[in-house]
Amino acid sequence: MAQETVTKTKNLTVVKNEGVAEIHLHINKSNSYDLAFYQELNAAIDDIRFDPNIKVVVLMSDMPKFFSAGADIHFLRAADPRFKTQFCLFCNETLDKIARAPQVYIACLEGHTVGGGLEMALACDLRFMGEEAGKIGLPEVTLGVLAGTGGTQRLARLVGYSRALDMNISGETVTPQEALEMGLVNRVFPQAETRERTLEYARKIVNSATYAVSNIKLSIMNGKEMPLNVAIRYEGELQNLLFRSEDAKEGLSAFLEKRQPNWKGM
Repeated sequence: MAQETVTKTKNLTVVKNEGVAEIHLHINKSNSYDLAFYQELNAAIDDIRFDPNIKVVVLMSDMPKFFSAGADIHFLRAADPRFKTQFCLFCNETLDKIARAPQVYIACLEGHTVGGGLEMALACDLRFMGEEAGKIGLPEVTLGVLAGTGGTQRLARLVGYSRALDMNISGETVTPQEALEMGLVNRVFPQAETRERTLEYARKIVNSATYAVSNIKLSIMNGKEMPLNVAIRYEGELQNLLFRSEDAKEGLSAFLEKRQPNWKGM
C-alpha cells in the first residue's frame, strides 16, 4: 500500500494517497487568486502528470463557503494591460495541461464557484457539486470584460452556444440543480456528502482499468477538436494500443472465466 504524501505551499496543498491526488485550495476566504497561485497550481499539475501512481486528481477547496471567486480584483486593477494579457495566457496554458493530462481531473465544488473559479472547474473532466454549495456562473461582464481563461469557449462546448451566450452576457449565476440540468455539472450530492462521494468515485476509477480510462479521456478530449472521420481514426489507433495491453487480455479472460479482473494499469 502506497504511503500518503503531503506537499504544502502558500496557496495549496497536494495530498497523494493510493492513486488519488487531492489539490486543496486555501488562498484566502474566497480563494481569489493571483499569479503566485497559478504558478503553484502549474507546478502541482506538472508534478502529478509525471507521477505514474496517480490516476485521478480531485481539485477542492478548504474554504467553507467558496470553491473560488476567480482572480483577485485588486490584483487585476493594479496590473497593466500587457501583464493582464500574459496572466490570462499563463492561466490558459496551465488549465490546458489538465485537459491533456492522462489523469482524470474532478472538480469537487462545495462552495460558490464563479468567474475564474468556474473556469478552473470547466477545465476539469468532471464536476461534482454539493446541493447547497451556492452560486455557479461567469459574472465577468459586470466588470466590463469577458471570461478570459476558457469561460466563453469551454462553457459553449459543454452546454451549447445559446446557454453559454446567455450566461456570459447576462452574468447571472445558477443553482447547483440548474447547473446539473443544463449539463454544467455531472452530479449533485447532499452537501455534507459531497467530498466523500467525490473521493469514492475517484477511488472507484483507480481500482478500474486505468489504462483504458486514460485513453478514453484522451480520445474524447482530443477527438472533439478533429473532423469526425479523423477522430474515428484516432479512436481506432488508441483502441489498437489497448488491444495489445495486459489489461485487455486480463479483462477478456476475467469475463470468460466469470471472475473479477486483476487490473495492472498497463
